[in-house]
Amino acid sequence: MPISESDIEKIAQLAHLDITDDERKMFAPQISEIVTYVEQLNAIDTSNVEPAFGGLTPEGEATQSDRADAVQPCLGQRVALDQAPDPAAGHFRVPKVLA
Repeated sequence: MPISESDIEKIAQLAHLDITDDERKMFAPQISEIVTYVEQLNAIDTSNVEPAFGGLTPEGEATQSDRADAVQPCLGQRVALDQAPDPAAGHFRVPKVLA
């Protein structure tokens, strides 16, 4: 699947990345090569392969991973904040992570 420079620009915009024209020209063939490599998986015949539910290990296979989707009552603000290390004005206060 050919990837154009306009595709690279769109991806950069979606990822909020500023890229130069040189980077756009460099990334287009690289990503196109990656996509072509991954597309080889479509040629594999998987018609006789059992689906793997719960993981690929014996422990994962033995794990009950499906359950009924049941509505549960919420904790409520007071109970949720009760064990918070630093609640503030009815909210969780956390360290600043973005500048």
